[in-house]
Amino acid sequence: MDCGNRLEEIYRDERDREIFLKTLGEVCERCGWRVHAYVLMGNHYHLLLETPEANLSRGMRLLQGIYTIRHNARHRLRGHLFQGRYKAIVVDGEDATYFRTVGDYIHLNPARAGLLKEEQKLVSYRWSSFPAHVGAPRKRPPWLKSEWVLAGVGETDAARGRNAYRATMQKRCEEERNGGAIEEGMLKALRRGWCFGSESFREAILERMETPVREEQGNSRHGIARSHNEQEAQRLIAKGLKELGIDRQDLAKLPKGSAVKIAIASVVKERTVVTNAWIAVQLHMGAATRVSSYCAAQNSRADIKKHVKTIRMSI
Repeated sequence: MDCGNRLEEIYRDERDREIFLKTLGEVCERCGWRVHAYVLMGNHYHLLLETPEANLSRGMRLLQGIYTIRHNARHRLRGHLFQGRYKAIVVDGEDATYFRTVGDYIHLNPARAGLLKEEQKLVSYRWSSFPAHVGAPRKRPPWLKSEWVLAGVGETDAARGRNAYRATMQKRCEEERNGGAIEEGMLKALRRGWCFGSESFREAILERMETPVREEQGNSRHGIARSHNEQEAQRLIAKGLKELGIDRQDLAKLPKGSAVKIAIASVVKERTVVTNAWIAVQLHMGAATRVSSYCAAQNSRADIKKHVKTIRMSI
């Protein structure tokens, strides 16, 4: 979660909210995130997300950095948009009580903030994941996952389960209007803590924090044999080579700064967070420090732009 600098608005209109969700989707694709719930308010947002690759910091820099650039460019502004570093709370995802409490807290935010009129249903608030969870699965973005949210109330992702979840949450929305649907002690623990779960969960997290990370544990960056980013980057490279009619074994024969290599590298950099060193090795581009400068050339070279467009369209 994070809020605007000096608690100012971070979304000025519906288009800003659309841009934020578009940016969130791009970051999920690049970082392998799974989002279980979200809500966009006026001056802040909440996300309940899962990071299988332990890359929260990197992804949040992308999310808030890219959105700030897009927001400021659209409104002709400069400077900080968010008040500072985001706040993150570790949630016990295996205990349905804690996971559901967070999901409910997020989805009930519009009612708690008085953004819904008396006659309005919770599902009418467009800028949360609740309408997507209770709607047709085909209309959900691929990065939004409903299984755990629905399972929190004992339902499955079927029409009956979605309708039951809609009714349950609408009832809680009405309770929220009458004084609070979530127990105050749980709210206090959620808002003020760094960890939201049982005592045994908290102790397990503390123990892991105190244990040095070893290579053989498979927790280090080098211990992840096939991360989401490297798999996705390899897919993009293969796609780019196929679309541009280049065999992989011929890459080494091309100049380090060839238009083909720069175009593929540019698409990989915009859609994943693999390092320049990794790209340099895979595409035979020489020193890692040259990759960024090579990619910057696409703005002034029509041949590179053409190749990038071809690859993007194929993806």
